[in-house]
Amino acid sequence: MENAVAYMRERFGDPLTVTDIARKAWLSRFHFSRVFKEETGVSPGRFLAAVRIHEAKRLIGGTSMTIAEISAAVGYTSLGSFTHAFTAGVGLSPGRFRRLCRGEGQGLPPPRPAGPRSRHGSVAGTVRLPQGHGNARVYLGAFATAVVQYPALASAVVDVPCDRPSCYVLPEVPEGSWHLLAVAVAVAAGTGHDPQAVRSALVGDRGTTAVTVTAGAVTSAAVRLRLAHPADPPVLLALPELEPPATVVPHPGCAAAPPGPLPAGRDRPAPRLWLLPGASAPSPGA
Repeated sequence: MENAVAYMRERFGDPLTVTDIARKAWLSRFHFSRVFKEETGVSPGRFLAAVRIHEAKRLIGGTSMTIAEISAAVGYTSLGSFTHAFTAGVGLSPGRFRRLCRGEGQGLPPPRPAGPRSRHGSVAGTVRLPQGHGNARVYLGAFATAVVQYPALASAVVDVPCDRPSCYVLPEVPEGSWHLLAVAVAVAAGTGHDPQAVRSALVGDRGTTAVTVTAGAVTSAAVRLRLAHPADPPVLLALPELEPPATVVPHPGCAAAPPGPLPAGRDRPAPRLWLLPGASAPSPGA
């Protein structure tokens, strides 16, 4: 699978087919598709589409290329198709995402509003960081697929200290089976709040499995973060800034930040690309 994933991440701008990708894994198309989905939680075609939109986010936020140029660079032959795919995954149009990256816009895509007849439960538990990392600000959400993409069914942002777990609660989750996904950025333990410290992308360990939510009940699910791997589907959703906090002050009875709006100044997606799993971590400010 490593060769296939590397091929998609390197050749995303080419008109690749699943057969082309399967050859890199020395497997038949059908066997490759089955094994790939078992390991990543998504089909090869969906993974490639996510890689393309992820790269488009990087180019929109970090270059002066036009949207049309970016559309062609990431493998789209139609600007309309690219705009539709980008907006569907990120929750913002390419132009609005660029303005937000430049600090010229306000507002992140909200979780999907529930239907009037929806029945809801909650998901709650603890979230823990891997050893060797400092504090982290963690985004958790319930999603219909194994990709962090628009729309989230419910979400929360939790500050997690390096030496103990924090609690989280996702309220008002529609009943059904959903993917509980988590992403964060952390620095190595002992580096403090040094802005020059190298950031590492972290992801939750529950991406390929689903949690079942029952109306009127609380589903318990512990989340343990790990370093992001190239085979983790890229993050598409425009996220709030996840700059690691210098300190974490536990709330009474729990170290989790309460669900709801972020503190003032935390309502913009960070254009720094190390927020996205699967991407190399450039130096801060890139």
